This record gives sequence, structure tokens and C-alpha cells, in this order.
Amino acid sequence: MTSSTPIVNTNYYLNSTTEHNNRYKWYILALSILTNMFVVAMPTMGMSVLSKEISISLNLSITQIGVVWGIGTLPGILSALFGGALGDKVGPKKILVLTSLLGGLIGASRGLADSYTMMVIIVLLFGIIAPVVTMNTIKMVGQWFPSQQLGLANGMISMGMALGFFLGSLLSATTLSPLLGGWQNVLILYGLSGAMFSIPWFFSKAISQSGHSEIENPSMRLVISHVIKQKDIWPLGLTLLGIGGCIQGILGYTPLYLRNLGWEPIAADGTLSAFHTISLIFVLPVAFWSSKLGIQKKFLFISGLLVVTGAGLLSFVQGPWVWVAMLLTGSVRDAFMAIYMTFVISLKKIGPKYAGTAIGLSMAISGIGNAFAPPLGNSLAVLRPGAPYLLWSVLAVFGLCCLLFVKQPVNVPDPIQNLPSSNNQIAN
Repeated sequence: MTSSTPIVNTNYYLNSTTEHNNRYKWYILALSILTNMFVVAMPTMGMSVLSKEISISLNLSITQIGVVWGIGTLPGILSALFGGALGDKVGPKKILVLTSLLGGLIGASRGLADSYTMMVIIVLLFGIIAPVVTMNTIKMVGQWFPSQQLGLANGMISMGMALGFFLGSLLSATTLSPLLGGWQNVLILYGLSGAMFSIPWFFSKAISQSGHSEIENPSMRLVISHVIKQKDIWPLGLTLLGIGGCIQGILGYTPLYLRNLGWEPIAADGTLSAFHTISLIFVLPVAFWSSKLGIQKKFLFISGLLVVTGAGLLSFVQGPWVWVAMLLTGSVRDAFMAIYMTFVISLKKIGPKYAGTAIGLSMAISGIGNAFAPPLGNSLAVLRPGAPYLLWSVLAVFGLCCLLFVKQPVNVPDPIQNLPSSNNQIAN
């Protein structure tokens, strides 16, 4: 008697798996977008428009409000770097399960703060988690999407952040606070909503399109050592320090600044809503065409010039011109970030393999500007209410000067090739 071996159509299963992965990557992208919206963007922007209520409730000065707004980025200087490296080491899925839960719960606890000191401590803890969430969603998407779609995918992530910022600025103070009984309950609602996203991440797939397990990575020491040797990472980080610090200062100070000038709360908060609305409109087309044309550096420079111009105008204009300046600055905010993240991943010796660490290092450097720009700028308000904007525009000019030292990547690496292996040495 002879045994027969069934004939298996290997191509059918390979094609079926590929088709499933092509569909599943859009689920990963959608989950990444929603996670950034509910864990990071809405809870963060809610603090800005609720600053007046918080300052009255906790008896805070304008400088203390600046500290509360900016100090959350300070721990990100370290957590961004090590969070990105940890994502490269153990895989972004595990990191996102943990950080979604912790970020949501810590964010909710801001609503329990009853003093300036307690609020600062909780904001610092939240600042440890938030950048780790963002960079690991970007890494996760980088693993699933091919290079020709990566610019669009990062643009959609930035669009989701813009939508979260928009909803947070639009709803937090004028709708949710009266409805829920104060700023405390708004922050608790945001936090608990964000924590729920740890559940879908727990059940998500942890294997990229290449079929390699995401835990097959080199040591964190080797990864960090490799990334810090890439000379373009440092001026890119300083670029984000300047531009990001400028925008961070504007977003935290503007609602309070306009209220103190006599603007109605809905109009003062509306400038932030307009800022994020126009950012939401422009992020996808700008990110898409910059990637398609392969001129990300030029788009970054033009975007930075618009930020400098908008911040400079805010230092002396009033009335309707404030809206013009905010729209000018907001038109490129999230497009800048989408192009920036794609630019970093596109660097020759970075790619998706080291994306978490590289983005983490960039965000760590930029965290210095985000932490110190708001309180430093706010402290100048005693000289003249518009003086903070002048400082922030100078900071943005510094960022643009640093960008001049970065080269435009010639070849964009394919994220499904040269994926991490625990037995491979890292080439310098």
C-alpha cells in the first residue's frame, strides 16, 4: 500500500495571507489614529482651553499655568528615547497595550489634582507616557505599510492628531465642562476613554508584513548606539525643538491671552479650533505630495517659515488679524509633523527598523523646547502681552537654521526589508 501526499496550493495561501495583511494594515492604521486622538491629543488640548478654569480653581498665576502646560514634555526627553528603543526591542504592540492603559489612567487622575504641586506631578507622569504612545503607533504603522504608502499613512496619523486637538479645543471648555460639572470631570472622562484602547491593542496582531516576529530585535544598547551615530538626527531634533517649542507656546498661551484682552471664551477657544481645523484640511495633501515628489526637506522649510510668520504676527496684531495669524500657523502644524516623521524613517540608516529609537531621540531633543518655551514665554507677558510670541518666533527661526544642515534622503527604504534580527550586528 502506498500513501499519497495531498497537493497543497502554496500560492493560494501566500496570496490569501498577503491579501489579509493588506486589509489588516488599515485596521492597524485606524487603531493608531484613534489611540493618538483619545490617549494623547484630546486630553492634551483640553488642558489648554481649560486653563482659565484650572487657574481659578487652583489659584495659579499665569507663569504657573505656563509651567503646567509645558512641563509635561520635560520627562519626554528621556522617555521618548527609551520608549522608542524599547519599542524597537520588544515590539510596539506590547508597549501600546501598557502605555494606552497607563496614559489613560494617569490622564484621568489630573482631574483629581487639588493643588499646583499635585497637578505638576501628575502632568509630569502623563508626560512620560504620551510621547511613547505616539512614536510606537508610528513605528507600528511603519512596519505594516510599504514605502510608497508611508507618507500617506503618517499623514493620516497626523490628521487624527489634528482632529483630536480640534475636538479637544472645541468641546472641552464650552461644551463638556458645563455638561459634566467642571474641568475635573472632563479630564477624567478623557482619561478613562483613552485607557480603553489598551483592549484592542492587546488583541491586535504582532507580526508585520514581512512575517518576522516583532520581538526579533537587537539589544537596546546597540540600537541606541547606532541611531546616535547618524549625524542628520541631531539637527533634525533641534529643528523640531525650535518649531515644536514655538507651537507649544502658542497653543498654551493664546486662549488665556485673548481672554485677558477681553475676548469672549468661545471666541478665544475658537482660534484654537480654527488652528486645528485648517491643519486637518491641509495635512493629507501636503504630506502626500511632499512624499510623492521626494522633496520633504523643502516642504519642512516652507512650513517652518509659515510658523515663524504666524508667531511674529501674533506678537503685535489684534482683532481679525489674530485669526489670520492662527490660520497661517495652523495650516502647516500637523503636515509638518507628518512630513517630519516620514523624513526620519526615510533616512538611509534608519528605516522602520530603527524608527522608534530615531523618532524617540528627535522627540527627546524637542522636549527641551516644549518644556521651557511656554513658561519662559509666559513670563515675558509682564513686559507686554504679545512679547511671548516674539520669543517663540525667534525659537522657530533657530529650528529653520538647523534644518539647513540636514540632507534630503535620496532613497526611501522599503519597511518590509532588512527587518530586525536578534543575531544581526548593526552596520555603521
